Amino acid sequence: MTHALVPNMQAPNLDISLVDGGIWKLSEILPKSFTMVIFYRGLHCPVCKMYLEKLNSMMDEITELGFIVVAVSMDSLNRAQQSKSEWCLDKVNVAYGLDLDTAKQWGLYISSSIKEAEYPIFCEPGLIWIRPDGKLYLIDISNMPWSRPDLEFLIPKAKFAIENNYPSRGSIVY
Repeated sequence: MTHALVPNMQAPNLDISLVDGGIWKLSEILPKSFTMVIFYRGLHCPVCKMYLEKLNSMMDEITELGFIVVAVSMDSLNRAQQSKSEWCLDKVNVAYGLDLDTAKQWGLYISSSIKEAEYPIFCEPGLIWIRPDGKLYLIDISNMPWSRPDLEFLIPKAKFAIENNYPSRGSIVY
C-alpha cells in the first residue's frame, strides 16, 4: 500500500546514490527556497527523457530561484548513467536505485514491465517540492507516464510563491 503524502507534513527520508558518486541525503540538503525531487520512470521512458531534458535546460533559472534538484529512479547505476549521458543531463543531479519501500513512503505508484526495454519494477512520475524546514510544499504524483506538471508553466509560479510567502494548499485531511 502506498503512503499518502499530505502538504505540510515532514517529508519522508530519502538517502539515494548519485550517478556522479556519493549519497544524496534529503536531511542534509539546505535549499534557499525549495528542494525539488523528481521521480522518473527510468531509461526506458521517452517522456522522462523529454521532461528531464527540459528540466536541464531550465536549471539556471531554477537554481537562481533557490532550488536544489535531484532526479530519482529505480534504475540500476548503469541505466541511470546511460540516462544522464544520453539525455545530456549535465546540470541535474541524477540518482538511482530507489528501493520499493522508499518509493511507497513517497506515495509513488509502482508498475511492472510490459516490454523488454523496461526495468522489471519502476516508479511512475512524481514531482515534489520540499521547504527548507523539511515539510512538503507541492506534491504531484501520477500513475501514468505522460501526466506531469509543465515545467515552463510551473517554475515561474515558484517565484510568486517565494516572493509572496504563498502557503502550501490542500493540507486539510478529512
